[in-house]
Amino acid sequence: MGKKRDDRAKETKVKPDQGSNLDGNFLSPIQSFRDLSFKNIKEVVSHSRYIQILLFLTIFGLFLRFYNLGFNSLWLDEATTLNWSKLGFIEIWNISLTADFHPPLFHWIEHIMLIFGQSEFILRAVPALMGTLTIPVFYLIGKEFHNRDVGIITAALLTVSYFGIYYSQEAYSYSMVLFVFSLVILFYFLALRTDNFTYWVIFGIISAAAFWTHYYVFVGLGVIYLHAIITFRDRLKKGISEVKNLFFAFATMTIISIPLLFIVGQRFFRLTGSPPTYGVLGPILIQETFIRFSGGYSSLNGFIAFIYIGLMIAGLVFLFTKDRSKGLFSAMFLVLPIVFSVIISSKMTMNPRYLIFLLPVYFVLIAMCYPLIFKLIPNRKLLYLIVFLVIVINLPLLAEYYSNYTKEDWRGFAGIVQSKTQEGDIVVLAPSYMSVPLDYYYSNATDRTIELGANNSTDLEKINQLKGNHSVYYVVTGDISAMDPEGDAVAWLSQNTSLVTQRTGILLLSSH
Repeated sequence: MGKKRDDRAKETKVKPDQGSNLDGNFLSPIQSFRDLSFKNIKEVVSHSRYIQILLFLTIFGLFLRFYNLGFNSLWLDEATTLNWSKLGFIEIWNISLTADFHPPLFHWIEHIMLIFGQSEFILRAVPALMGTLTIPVFYLIGKEFHNRDVGIITAALLTVSYFGIYYSQEAYSYSMVLFVFSLVILFYFLALRTDNFTYWVIFGIISAAAFWTHYYVFVGLGVIYLHAIITFRDRLKKGISEVKNLFFAFATMTIISIPLLFIVGQRFFRLTGSPPTYGVLGPILIQETFIRFSGGYSSLNGFIAFIYIGLMIAGLVFLFTKDRSKGLFSAMFLVLPIVFSVIISSKMTMNPRYLIFLLPVYFVLIAMCYPLIFKLIPNRKLLYLIVFLVIVINLPLLAEYYSNYTKEDWRGFAGIVQSKTQEGDIVVLAPSYMSVPLDYYYSNATDRTIELGANNSTDLEKINQLKGNHSVYYVVTGDISAMDPEGDAVAWLSQNTSLVTQRTGILLLSSH
């Protein structure tokens, strides 16, 4: 049996594409994870141009992700992360059962981080670090898909990715999702290529870790296992023993995920019990996803998104000509989750950030255009030029990112509320849960005001009757429309209040 498997491996082995071959005749002493040692690492760093470029990209990516990390104030989800992370491990687990459609792993990690403080920087440090560590993982994925050139360009695309940096600077789980799921993809293809039992088990363990990070990755995991079934369809016909390594991977993932399986079912049916009132819904999700992957909405982004999407399509076509299995995987991996998300968006809230796990394949396909360009311009220095261009065309986007608020400025708004209110005034949060980010920066006890919450017109009218000789100030965000989709609250505010000021989408209104 072992001999037959070895023969199959020889038959499917493809001669690697050396591409630019920046390292010349240097052969890396590290051919697998077993070869990792200080001596070998030192030799590779000293002699490999690819590793030197990767180190530069990783260090540059570290700077971009930690630079100005505390500039934006905490917004709703981040402030919620802080409040829940303050709880103990058991309490975090319990709250994940009822109050949040997210597994507890990220909040457990943030709970440990609170030892160092509760500042914006501390809360975002783990996402920033994971965002940085994802850069070399992208390199390894690109290398596994084709060669080192593709790996370097894939890493460069992530290094300066507006989308990647944005979620690396947010105290929420999406940077961790991208890091862990990138490892899932890497070990899947390592296991697929070698059929090594250890790689398959690691793939299963990391798949479970991804599920413990965000439930929606089950869509991506489903596509991976579907691709594995298609790849092993002939062996499956002979019996489960022919694909025992894949079976062990699936069993490992399932066993580790058992505590979550019942929860995710309950939470899913609860979330789909009524139509969504916010999010990116319907076919527009397709456009939104690729635009945000390419850099988000910006006066500078349209051109970059157009180029990226065109390169992605060309890269996919080229990949099919080189490796049909990887081409099929890439097409399935990008198409099926997005189509599923569009369909399910009629039942539950959907957002492109839920699909962040697609980013490795999206960037690999863009990078797959490099071999085509290299055929036309077979110059070893071309790779340096492409990496330079990737950085340069993204710098204007990043300059805009770092010079403007990208989240609601609750820090600045809290100062406005404090300057406008007097002792005894009523501060109304509409919707009520907006007290979570405001109260990180504002204390009604210190300001000697009364803080209340309102979610509909009835709440607003009752509070208005309490004002007496004091003023009532209303702190309102667009979330009020999601909380009260009928629009009664907005209508009441339009008739009974006047605008005092606004800041980054947060309105301060006062009663007539």
